[in-house]
Amino acid sequence: MKKFKLISIAYLFIFSFACEDYLDVVPDNVPTIDHAFLDRTSAERYLATCYTYFPELSAPSGDPAILGSDEWWAIEDQYYNGQNQSYAGLKIKKGELNSNDPLFNFWDGLNGGRACYRAIRDCNVFLENIHKVGNDLSEEESRRWIAEVKTLKAYYHYYLMRMYGPVPIVKENLPISAGIEEVRVYRDPFDEGIDYIVGLLNEAVPDLPLQILNISSELGRITQPIALALKAEILVMAASPLFNGNPDYKSFTDNRGIPLFSQEYSREKWEKAAVACKNAIDTSLLAGHDLYEFTKQTNVSDSTKLLMSLRHVVTDRWNKEIIWTEAKLSMNAYQRATTPMFFIEQHQWMPTDPYMCPTLRMAELFYTKNGVPIDEDKQFDYANRFSTEPAPLDHKYYIQPGYQTAKLNIGRETRYYATFAFDGATWFGNGRFKDVGDGAANDQPWIIKTKKGEPQGKVSNLRYSLSGFWVRKTSHFESVSTSSSSNVIVRSTFPIIRLADLYLLYAEALNESLETPSQEVFQYVDLVRERAGLEGVVGSWQASSRYPSKPSTKEGMREIIQKERMIELAFEGKRFWDIRRWKTAHLWLNQPIRGLNPDGRTPEEFNTIRVLYTPEFSTKDYLFPIRQYNLRVNTNLVQNPYWK
Repeated sequence: MKKFKLISIAYLFIFSFACEDYLDVVPDNVPTIDHAFLDRTSAERYLATCYTYFPELSAPSGDPAILGSDEWWAIEDQYYNGQNQSYAGLKIKKGELNSNDPLFNFWDGLNGGRACYRAIRDCNVFLENIHKVGNDLSEEESRRWIAEVKTLKAYYHYYLMRMYGPVPIVKENLPISAGIEEVRVYRDPFDEGIDYIVGLLNEAVPDLPLQILNISSELGRITQPIALALKAEILVMAASPLFNGNPDYKSFTDNRGIPLFSQEYSREKWEKAAVACKNAIDTSLLAGHDLYEFTKQTNVSDSTKLLMSLRHVVTDRWNKEIIWTEAKLSMNAYQRATTPMFFIEQHQWMPTDPYMCPTLRMAELFYTKNGVPIDEDKQFDYANRFSTEPAPLDHKYYIQPGYQTAKLNIGRETRYYATFAFDGATWFGNGRFKDVGDGAANDQPWIIKTKKGEPQGKVSNLRYSLSGFWVRKTSHFESVSTSSSSNVIVRSTFPIIRLADLYLLYAEALNESLETPSQEVFQYVDLVRERAGLEGVVGSWQASSRYPSKPSTKEGMREIIQKERMIELAFEGKRFWDIRRWKTAHLWLNQPIRGLNPDGRTPEEFNTIRVLYTPEFSTKDYLFPIRQYNLRVNTNLVQNPYWK
């Protein structure tokens, strides 16, 4: 125990950990490291401890990529500011991130962040001691556990690097003989860190199972597809403009003068990323992963089935498209924050607490039914998109026929209707599972009404949509709240990586590695579009876009792939990181955040644009700051560029 405490004290100088806090993460009834690895049962508890640090990616309060993204806005009110930790994400958009006490501090585990360095330290403790376990742990199982922990160790480093850029890589815990200068570590150059964590994953893959066979007790454990998909995502990040020869970081060195970022662009990084993506795809398919198809209700129209396939891929637990999710990741808080009320009476007893709403920017982002952007489609009346007209009969599965709604909501792709609920939209679920035109009126889908005084509109100054839109993709269709104080929120998993994500990563990496797009680039984008009910990229642009040749160029296809990711993976915690690694965040995050008018009582009043906030984003905001305290304790650390 003395040795263990001394190691912890050494880490105080680097990562500001409290010794008593560390002891809290040791498995119950395990007072020393020797006891922790005395037998198989105790060692398995320590393995579980390595998983416990996983970020709360499905909670607005635990993931900066949810409310911190420009996909969302939220009600600002004394109640929420005082009671709701989720507002850390909103504060990032409002420019309140600082280096004295950073929001979502994943370096130290403060202000909504998980202590990633503490997680890495526990992973190292496991790897350095698992050999002590007795004969009741087989060699095969030991190798598998080691591989799982190496994957987790790689992930925790990756999460830090995605936030902070170059970080100190902790390959092994410091010995008790370490002096002060050894403890004061430097930030490792970014590319060296990438090489190390990719090496960990390469070591791990052979000893991981292809798929989980013991479903009742092991779902959520690391598999080969997970490790390979993580490797693919890491290498795509490393090849992206933010980290690949970024001139903004050309002079970023440590206090020894060592450059912390590569000084030149490397296409080879994209080539390596493309190979990794293809390997991850092939292995995932071999393990039985496939694009999701809704089968929970069989007596529905093809239109509703397609809509539900696109909506429910996020919330259907352990579905075949999800390559990686954590067993503990529940969308309960996310659902409650984004699901509207269904009865006026519910505003009194609050079955949900909907303070988050999608921004108008996201509604405008999705394609038309012709599979091209609304401002490119030759048939879409883009200039008059906020004027109103009756919804046509052929939209009956998405909008109540004859309902006066904005033209913006008419003639859009199915992912638009699967993702958003707007004034006049149908809502399949919440206790109603009959299709449009099937059975009694109160059995058919709900009709969303979002004007002032209506059930899904502004009834009070709390719990309504500031933009006039709701997101249905975050709500499990079997969750039910009634007017009689009954509320059931169905537990659902949250995808960390799913197959469509991998397809688009591969298309991106392949496109960037070539001079002009190949047929294979189109193929993997078109797989995602085909599931969404759209024609292929080339055909759609030739038939409907004002820029029919866009897919033929590397730059044009880059824009298409990026938009495809922003649509397909909307509200899944991807956009926040994507627009940073693409180095386009400054283009998006210096634009006004807009919505419709929730105080409007008529269609014309409601469908007018309001500016909710105008954010500011500068070059420094591409990376999170390191807490100033850490820089004072360890003078060998340097702050991220442009932060003070």
